[in-house]
Amino acid sequence: MRARLGLLFAEQSVALREVTLKNKPEQMLAISPKGTVPVLQLADGTVIEESDEIMMWALAQNDPHGLLDKNTLPQANELIAQNDNEFKYWLDRYKYADRYPEMTQSEYRQRGEVFLQVLETLLTKNVYLLGDSVTTADIGIMPFVRQFAHVDREVFYGLPYPKLQQWLQDWLAHPLFLQVMTKFEPWQEGDEVVIFPC
Repeated sequence: MRARLGLLFAEQSVALREVTLKNKPEQMLAISPKGTVPVLQLADGTVIEESDEIMMWALAQNDPHGLLDKNTLPQANELIAQNDNEFKYWLDRYKYADRYPEMTQSEYRQRGEVFLQVLETLLTKNVYLLGDSVTTADIGIMPFVRQFAHVDREVFYGLPYPKLQQWLQDWLAHPLFLQVMTKFEPWQEGDEVVIFPC
């Protein structure tokens, strides 16, 4: 989701091969043995295996919306790192609490809320996380907040984060996000090339 948002904001097209992780194509494993998605193979054979790196690569090619604003980029990078290194840890345990019986699901949620409070504070001052326009922080973090919210929507929307809840709702209705949510059939050898965005 983050990689696809980056491609859309950067107005970059790629040949898309949708995969199901229960049935990973050999072609994907040949270029990226770790077997996780997304994976982007460039024309020169370079392989980019992390969603934030794909997002940044796309925006480095073209940044018509100014997401890589040098005034906000260091703070955006810090927030994304906090998201990826701390929040995602608690998110995974909150989502799959039955796999992590060391704590209760609500305890995992509360640990994740530490980051949500940071975001809420930022959004009390700004329309977006770092100002009045979208930055990499917004598109880099929103998919994970969405996952957190969707573990239990009723609980999430009952939490004391009205600015964050509105920010998420606005993103869920954003035309580019709706484009990201387009469903594709899993790729098989011999299929016609699918271009994203369509």
